[in-house]
Amino acid sequence: MNRRRRRSNPLTIIILVLLVGGAVYINQVIVPQTPPLFMPTPTPTTSPESYLAEAEQFVAEGKYAQAIQNYKDALLLNPDNPGIFINIARLQIYTSRFDEALVNAGNALVSNPGNTQAMALRGYALGRTDDMVTAESVLQQAIDLDPNNPLPYAYLAEILALHSQTTTGDLDMLNRAIEFSKKALSFEPKILEAHRARGIVYEYTNNYEEAVAEFEAAIALNHFIADLHIYLGRNYRAIGENTKAIQEFNNAISLNPTNPEPYARLSRTYASLGEYPNSISFGVDAIERDPTDPFLYGYLGVVYYRMTDYPKAIENLNIAVRGGTAATGEVVEGLALDYWPVSEFYTMLGLSLANQGRCSEALPIAQLVANGVSIEEFSVANAAEIVNLCQQVADGDLQVPEPTATPPPE
Repeated sequence: MNRRRRRSNPLTIIILVLLVGGAVYINQVIVPQTPPLFMPTPTPTTSPESYLAEAEQFVAEGKYAQAIQNYKDALLLNPDNPGIFINIARLQIYTSRFDEALVNAGNALVSNPGNTQAMALRGYALGRTDDMVTAESVLQQAIDLDPNNPLPYAYLAEILALHSQTTTGDLDMLNRAIEFSKKALSFEPKILEAHRARGIVYEYTNNYEEAVAEFEAAIALNHFIADLHIYLGRNYRAIGENTKAIQEFNNAISLNPTNPEPYARLSRTYASLGEYPNSISFGVDAIERDPTDPFLYGYLGVVYYRMTDYPKAIENLNIAVRGGTAATGEVVEGLALDYWPVSEFYTMLGLSLANQGRCSEALPIAQLVANGVSIEEFSVANAAEIVNLCQQVADGDLQVPEPTATPPPE
């Protein structure tokens, strides 16, 4: 009981007080401000309005791919907005992506089944994907719901005019297209789709100068749509304005460099001017963009024939007529004999073969053409020329060049 108590060390007490105070500070101040470990750092969220504003700017600049992506980003934040689906579908139609446009127009109708703009876009996309029966039904429904809306009239006019030129089309379709295109313009004289439809109607009725005026009017409203330039170029060619046609085809290429059609059109334009090297170059470019299209081989083969390069003509025309394998490995289906331009591919192949002394192959082609397209005078005349050349070969009056390459397989 008389043992002396140990005195406390002041330094130890001070250290303990500091440690306790630090722990309290960390617990009360630092910990609440520290995010949980292994959680993502929050970032600012872009609003749907921002995406839409950017999309509209891209549309104004003709950057449709970027605009579509921005609209899709806006949909992630506002998935039930039919207007966004409509904007996407319209841009996909402008860029000839009809299958995708069909989906997005349908999505717009899910949110708003009575939206006639969405109906019109869906009807047009159906027509461009060869479902004409459903297309007409949908477009007529849009007209019934809103008789003063020019868009379904214009779209119905266009798909009827386009379909009138197919094997299942007829003159009645073209006559109906004429009436619908007039009605679309009567409701709204400054709608691109109405001028476009009217231009196509004029082209298919051989009123090329009027077609030029309509396509120029459409392009004045929107010069970023590639196939409008193709249509305008085609009609410039028809009235002999080849320089303007070449410019329009080049405009189309600058807007959509993956489409083979403007390259093929340039090839044929340069061929008509006798500028065969340019024609060959663009013909090859067209095939590179669609190696499975037999028409592209046929057009190129005709150019080689005009250059009297018969081996190259035979190589390409054989693929067009009989089919074969593209340089890239794809299968090309040959074209059954039909009226021009297919008949020209057959006769040019026969003439090329005859000029090479390959009359066992050329003469059956002459007989096929004479019987199959007997109402085409120029084709029958070419068939007779094949027979004439082969007679000269048999008589020894036609000098046949030595073969420089192995003939392509039959």
